[in-house]
Amino acid sequence: MENNQDSNKNQKIDIQWYPGHMTKAKRSMQEDIKLIDIVIELLDARVPYSSKNPDIDELARNKFRLLVLNKADLADEKMTAEWESFYKEKGYAVTKMDSRNTKALSSVTGIVKEVCKEKTERDKRRGILNRPIRAMIVGIPNVGKSTFINSYARKACTRVGNKPGVTKGKQWIRISKEIELLDTPGILWPKFEDWQVGVRLAMIGSVNDDILSKTEIAFQMIDYFQNNYCNILTDRYTINGYLTGIETLTAIAEKRQCRLKGNEPDIEKAASILLDDFRAGRLGRITLEKPE
Repeated sequence: MENNQDSNKNQKIDIQWYPGHMTKAKRSMQEDIKLIDIVIELLDARVPYSSKNPDIDELARNKFRLLVLNKADLADEKMTAEWESFYKEKGYAVTKMDSRNTKALSSVTGIVKEVCKEKTERDKRRGILNRPIRAMIVGIPNVGKSTFINSYARKACTRVGNKPGVTKGKQWIRISKEIELLDTPGILWPKFEDWQVGVRLAMIGSVNDDILSKTEIAFQMIDYFQNNYCNILTDRYTINGYLTGIETLTAIAEKRQCRLKGNEPDIEKAASILLDDFRAGRLGRITLEKPE
């Protein structure tokens, strides 16, 4: 058992997923960025580094920037505060929120106006009055962009889904006389230089589950939990928190009565339960990386 777990812990899972529509979306963003004053990039607060698309920094060069640590209600509060400080030190405007909470978004307009104050004052000097600030909303798949926009606009103006890639096309949304938003499809970047970035994105559901082994992803997750949140598996499943990966999934399968023919434990089903519980926040508030 120990040898199996060691191989699971050290195995590098190569996750590369870049559908053709993402190439088209990136090309469209390159054209639309000329119309934009500020780029609002949504990050998943559980993976604030891994969910930050490095291509956006190049696309949004010379534009005002706002980073939104979304799904902050699912993330470790202490770690979210550290990530806020980390990105502010790099010169970004940063805020955290649960975008399902419309009250939480009430501060966004003020932040955007403050960030773009230089642009607004420049317009006034040129005699341009009442021109709305144009913002582009960007983010990787499944980071919550559609929910953010729907809550911000207080109406269902975009289609919301729980699978990566639901928002296919671009659309403008008028928030108020002061702000207009351009929604864009969620895009990843062509290659993950760090294999662990791909694994973390798989954990939060930003990479299509159909292209990977949930069991392998679950092994990586269990290893991380044992080193950083040692009690959460015990608390959720009433099992020994220091089992190997395969032993943990076997124990979860036994507890949830997940069985295959021949009464064998259904390890794949147990892995799905673990991933679903994490993504829904049922394991508690967890952050998968530190600003090191």
